[in-house]
Amino acid sequence: MADKFPYEDIINIPRHISKTHPQASMADRAARFSPFAAISGYEEMVKEAARVTEERVEITDAAKELLNEKLNMIAGHLNEEHEVTITYFEPDKKKSGGAYISVTGTVKRIDELKRIVIMKNNKKIKIDDISALDSELFYSLGVEE
Repeated sequence: MADKFPYEDIINIPRHISKTHPQASMADRAARFSPFAAISGYEEMVKEAARVTEERVEITDAAKELLNEKLNMIAGHLNEEHEVTITYFEPDKKKSGGAYISVTGTVKRIDELKRIVIMKNNKKIKIDDISALDSELFYSLGVEE
């Protein structure tokens, strides 16, 4: 006796199509078989943990004095609208550390009471977060070589 192939009796029967219920779209059918996310947010958590932040580097008193001198020079020449590159530390909102960011533009004003530098594009930078200032103004006034 020859072995029978399993399901041989139903292999060529046409698939049933309901006359009352519409056929599901391919996207709906695929969604039924998509993997179940048992832990929602896990991928985002892993990406956040892998994201690297920098530690803030404390600047010396001499560097602070030089920064203050440069800020005073900028304040004294605001009407000339010199382009300035400000490098500052921005703390991370989610974890310890942060990133050093450089912004180039024109300073609109320096608010010494609030201790912030306001750029022409209204970007506000805390003076205490500034780590470096660079401008052609400093070279022309002999502060930088």
